[in-house]
Amino acid sequence: MRAELIVDCKNKHGEGVFWNPSDGLVWWTDIEGCALWSFDPATSQSASHEMSERVCCFAPRASGGLIVAYADRVVLFDPLTKEESLVTRFEPENPQTRLNDGRTDRQGRLIVGGMNEVSGKPDSSVIRIDTDLKVQEIIGQVSCANSTCFSPDGFTMFIADTPDREIVAYDYDTQTGSVSNRRVHASFKDEPGLPDGSCVDAEGGVWNAEWEGRRVVRVAPDGTIDRMIDVPVWKPTCCAFGGPDLDTLFITTSRLMSDEAALEKEPESGGLFAVKPGIRGVIDVPFNG
Repeated sequence: MRAELIVDCKNKHGEGVFWNPSDGLVWWTDIEGCALWSFDPATSQSASHEMSERVCCFAPRASGGLIVAYADRVVLFDPLTKEESLVTRFEPENPQTRLNDGRTDRQGRLIVGGMNEVSGKPDSSVIRIDTDLKVQEIIGQVSCANSTCFSPDGFTMFIADTPDREIVAYDYDTQTGSVSNRRVHASFKDEPGLPDGSCVDAEGGVWNAEWEGRRVVRVAPDGTIDRMIDVPVWKPTCCAFGGPDLDTLFITTSRLMSDEAALEKEPESGGLFAVKPGIRGVIDVPFNG
C-alpha cells in the first residue's frame, strides 16, 4: 500500500499532525518553516499560518485556541489575536535542548518531550502539563523524544527515544498522569528507518513514521510489525488518523538535511501524504486546560 501526496507544501520540517473534529481540519506544523498548516479534506484546500518562531508541537484547547510548544517554552495561544500566556519554560538551564514531540492523553493533559539538537546527549526530558497548568517531569535522560501516543483505553503510553531504535510502553495512571513499568514494545533495529511520530488505531495498533525509512509501519498490540505503508519520500515524520470517519492516515514529511540532488529526485519531500489503510483511528482529546 502506498501513500499519495495531497498537499505539495514543501515543508522544511513537517511534524505534529492531528485531526481536529471541531473545525474539520487536519493540522500540522512546519517546525523549521515557522508555520502552522491546515488542510480541509472536504474541499482539498490548504492554508499556511505564519508563526513568529518554531512550533515543535501543538494541540487545540477545549475552551478555544491552542496550546503551543515552541522550542523553549509552552504557551496558551489565541490564533486570532496572536496573544499568548506562558505556561512554562523548558529546560532554560540547557541551551542545547528544545521541545519536540507531544500529544494529549485521554484526559486532555499534554505530554511533550524534548531533544538535544546540538550534541544528541540524553540530557533532556518528557514533561506533563496538567489541566490546571501544573508541570511535572515524568521521564528523564532523553536524547530525542518521539512517538508519544496512548492506547485507546488510555492506560498505556507509547514513546520513543529515537536513537535507541525502539518504541517503549509505560503503564499510564489516568488519574495522576504518572508512568511506570517501562518495557520495550517494538524494536526498530532491523528497520530501514528510525522511529519518529506515532498515532494509535482503534484496535490498539501503533502507527509509526520511520524517519529516513520511506514508510509508515503498524506495530500490532503484540509488538510485531504487521503492516507497511510506502511513502515516496525519504523522511516521513509523523502520522495521524483523520477525516469524518477517522479512516484516513495523514503523514507529514521533511526536507531537513536533504541536499539539492536529493530534492530533485524527490520533489514531493516536505509534502502531506494520505492513505486509507482499512482501519480507523482514535481521536485525540483536546487539551482541557
